[in-house]
Amino acid sequence: MSGGIDRQKIFENDEDRDHFLSRLGIILTETKTDCYAWALIPNHFHLLLRTGNVSISTTMRRLLTGYALWYNRRHHRYGHLFQNRYKSILCQEDAYLLELVRYIHLNPLRAGLVPDLKTLDNHPYSGHGVLMAKVNRDWQNTDKVLELFSEKSGTARQIYRRFVNKGIDQEKRTDLTGGGLVRSVGGDGLR
Repeated sequence: MSGGIDRQKIFENDEDRDHFLSRLGIILTETKTDCYAWALIPNHFHLLLRTGNVSISTTMRRLLTGYALWYNRRHHRYGHLFQNRYKSILCQEDAYLLELVRYIHLNPLRAGLVPDLKTLDNHPYSGHGVLMAKVNRDWQNTDKVLELFSEKSGTARQIYRRFVNKGIDQEKRTDLTGGGLVRSVGGDGLR
C-alpha cells in the first residue's frame, strides 16, 4: 500500500486512475507478478501481490517512480508524490489472504466512493468487480482467490460475494493496514 504525501490525492480523475492501472498491468505482466486484490482510493492504493522472479521492491519502484513522473508532468507539479516508501505485509496463509482480499476490496465502500455492494460489483477501480466478472482486467489473477471458495467459478463468485458482504459491518482491521510485524491466525510472523 502507498499513499500521497501529506495524504494528498494521487488520483485526481479517471484518466489518472486508468493510467495507473495500465502501467500496473504492464509491469505485472512483464515481471510475472500475480495480483489477487487491489483498490484505488483518491489519496492511496492497496495491492495484494505475489512476486515471481522479480522482487517486490523492483516492481514497486517501477510502478511508483513511473507513475509519479507521469503524474507530475500531467498536473504541472514538482516534488514527491508518495509519502515515504510503500508499506508491505507478508501473507503466508490462505485464510489471511482471504481477509486481505476482503479488506482491500471493501476500501471503496468504506471510503464512500460507492454507496453499496451492488455498486461495488461494477466499480472499475477495485479488483472486486474483476472477481465478480463485471470488470475486465486480464492482469488480475482471479483463479487463485475463487478456487479458495469453490471449484466452480459461478458458485465461487456467489460464496465470495457473501464473504465480502459479511465484512461490511466489521470494524477497521488495524492488523491489515499498518505494515510492520503482524501475526497471522496460525501464528506465523508476518511483516
